[in-house]
Amino acid sequence: MEGEGESSASVYVRQPLLENDLQDDINALSGEGESSASVKFVQEGDASFAKTLFNGLNALSGVGILSVPFALASGGWLSLPLLFAIALAAFYAGLLIKRCMEVDPSITSFPDIGERAFGNVGRTVVSVFMCAELYFVVTGFLIIEGDNLHNLFPEMNFSAFGLEVEGRKSFVIIVALLITPSVWLSNISVLSYISATGVLASVVIIVSVVWVGAFDGVGFHNKGELLNWSGIPTAVSLYGFCYCAHPIFPTLYHSMKKRHNFSRVLLLCFVCMTISYASIAILGYLMFGSKLDAEITLNLPIGKLSSKVAIYTTLVSPLSKYALMLEPVASATESWFPNYHKKRSFKILIRTALVASQVIIALTVPFFGHLISLVGAFLSITASITIPCLCFLKISSSSVGSERSIIIAIIVFSILIAIFGTYTSLVHLIHGNVLPY
Repeated sequence: MEGEGESSASVYVRQPLLENDLQDDINALSGEGESSASVKFVQEGDASFAKTLFNGLNALSGVGILSVPFALASGGWLSLPLLFAIALAAFYAGLLIKRCMEVDPSITSFPDIGERAFGNVGRTVVSVFMCAELYFVVTGFLIIEGDNLHNLFPEMNFSAFGLEVEGRKSFVIIVALLITPSVWLSNISVLSYISATGVLASVVIIVSVVWVGAFDGVGFHNKGELLNWSGIPTAVSLYGFCYCAHPIFPTLYHSMKKRHNFSRVLLLCFVCMTISYASIAILGYLMFGSKLDAEITLNLPIGKLSSKVAIYTTLVSPLSKYALMLEPVASATESWFPNYHKKRSFKILIRTALVASQVIIALTVPFFGHLISLVGAFLSITASITIPCLCFLKISSSSVGSERSIIIAIIVFSILIAIFGTYTSLVHLIHGNVLPY
């Protein structure tokens, strides 16, 4: 999401979770002409290898760290190789994004790749998938806040307009009311700095969970199940959600001073985060077995300091990212109303309505694990694996050669995950077949 007069590198340091070319995304969604997308000035990046690596790690780290133990518990020990398979497929898709940009240097954003491959339809589809994913991930933040605050203060309730609102729902509403003014801001650069603490937050949560298991009496004694076939779709969907950073890879690539090192950055990012995800999944499953909740913080003993550190870190991190991640969705929605979108009162109305719609979803579908599973299967897997592979085949059809069979196999793999994961998540959401809250 690139501001006027700013380099992509500087924007990405401030806004590590978002696409750098929001205006192009808005134009695509609002149906504006293609002239602005076809003629671009590509700026030279100045980010070092270390800075790009940090931004990549920050993009890959997120709320998936909370749900990956539940994913392993859903599928059993033999589902763990699927985490590595998805990580490998996602890494390869990242390399294909790099190669697409090498074919056409004018590509500076994820929607650009869709347009280069399939025209305006491709740009629109890619932009819609990006915005939809952000919308539902941010909705998941409200569920996380409600779950963990209710876990800390189980007796909380309040009355409003004669209605008694109890437990988790009260916290969802309170958090939404507190967050709403932040989405009205026209300049959210301060929140951008805070959101860059995603890597640190993930480390704190992992260390806190390990501390609970090793020193606070929980231990690592649960054997768990070897394989649970019915839970495999949920497991792979949640694993896929952990690797949903591909829309910002073009930003990372163009921010680098030495772009030939981008493949090494991707490799280190995926290796580090896969080790992190696998570690907390294994340790969490050994600690709590099949009793794991959709968020591992809900299993931690409340009275322990290490548990409180993990829970409060979980609470603060989504709050700092909420307005930042909702910004592209809000801007795209505003662009549908060209006669009003520049009016301050209209912006406030649209953004408040978006938050209100997310509150309704969070109250109606309060199941974090299966909501994120749905996002992972239908949106994350599609955007991070299927779309890059399809676009590369289209853009580089004449030079794919022997790789074609590998890419097609990855596409089939991702589509199977999307189909079975989406179906399973919808069934669980509709029938309420989830862990009790």
